[in-house]
Amino acid sequence: MQRVTIAEIYQKTSDFNEKTITVAGWVRTARTFSAVGFIELNDGSCFGSLQVVLEKDSLADFDRVAACHVGAALCVTGVLKCTPQARQPFELQAVSVSVEGASTPDYPLQKKRHSVEFLRSVGHLRARTNLFGAAFRIRSEAAFAIHSFFHDRGFYYVHTPIITVSDCEGAGEMFRVTTLDPTSENAPYADFSTDFFEKPAFLTVSGQLEGEMMAQCLGKIYTFGPTFRAEKSYTQRHAAEFWMIEPEMAFADLADDRALAEDLVRFVVRHCLTVCEADLAFLDKRVSPGLLERLRACESTSFAHMSYTQAIDELKKNNANFQYPAFWGCDLQTEHERYLSETVCRRPVFVTDYPKEIKAFYMRLNDDEKTVAAMDCLVPGIGELIGGSQREERLPYLLRRMEECSLSQQEYSRYLDLRRYGSTRHAGFGLGFERLIMYLTGIANIRDVLPFPRTTGSAD
Repeated sequence: MQRVTIAEIYQKTSDFNEKTITVAGWVRTARTFSAVGFIELNDGSCFGSLQVVLEKDSLADFDRVAACHVGAALCVTGVLKCTPQARQPFELQAVSVSVEGASTPDYPLQKKRHSVEFLRSVGHLRARTNLFGAAFRIRSEAAFAIHSFFHDRGFYYVHTPIITVSDCEGAGEMFRVTTLDPTSENAPYADFSTDFFEKPAFLTVSGQLEGEMMAQCLGKIYTFGPTFRAEKSYTQRHAAEFWMIEPEMAFADLADDRALAEDLVRFVVRHCLTVCEADLAFLDKRVSPGLLERLRACESTSFAHMSYTQAIDELKKNNANFQYPAFWGCDLQTEHERYLSETVCRRPVFVTDYPKEIKAFYMRLNDDEKTVAAMDCLVPGIGELIGGSQREERLPYLLRRMEECSLSQQEYSRYLDLRRYGSTRHAGFGLGFERLIMYLTGIANIRDVLPFPRTTGSAD
């Protein structure tokens, strides 16, 4: 079957006017009278739907088609008619209709609007709604834009392992991968010699360590794949399975890292503003008023920059209003991050040079030996979007930091070898893809930007 998508009709209406075409989609609404019927058909290709007009005199099986329930899948052949004076810009005068899949009166999505809580309970159908259709189309375009951005700048796309034996972040909240039987009388296990990998193995929380290895060979690389955290969290910003974009660059410092991160975010925002106009307009109206204004400001305005010390000074002025008062040496909370980006800077802001005690072992020690060359990009509405750093390329400094963090040199032997054989200054960051989609859509809960969310207590 050669069919035309509804998106194509919106893009090139004049090419199809008065032409016989075939479309296919799902019934959103249906109204039937004695001699005429109207069906709103949506095929998921764009936000807009197509009105199909059924006339009893010209449609042989009018009664059968008119009896279709909301949710039914139809293939419709007809003549496209422009209707500039009507509410819809065009309509399809049906000549023949094939019912690909019937629906029933208890189809869950009968109303125009449902709560997101209800829609999570019908996750297999929720992408048919305006809200989730818009979110997932934007997600797709954002992913395309990310790959385009890095390809155009000479980065190589590499695939790092999902199964790992090291914890890049040192947090310990990881999912274990094992073939051992947890119900056996020998559990819990102290000896993994009989396990598949003959040592404890986990689902990765980051591809960074392997990414650094590839960057020391190819120069500039990025990963874009799933990562996992076993942290039991019920917040709106955390999921057990999520996607990360992690570039690594050889011969680069923190300033290069920050410039790349800003260019990437603005590139993706610009792309989505261009190609997802109708979806964003809907989200701006129904979900997050002011969304378009925020995104346009992000696209056109440089990001702010302040040191961690400067950020703490700003936060202290508002400590009376925080649940967690800020002080030098504290890890920034979401309320701090949002205050800096929404109130102090009123735009995305990079905070750099954090105390070494609250950052990972691999971050480069600054000359003051108190702070590291780290950066976080904080954005309005979300808080932290990106976390990155210049990596510690000096072997003695890295060994000392690992000792302070009680990390085994043997477990990180390959990582240390990079500092022995042609080490270069290098930098990289991690961007949480779902948080980027939350920023692009104004959707407040990470569960609603993942097609099939995996969160604490939920793996449906």
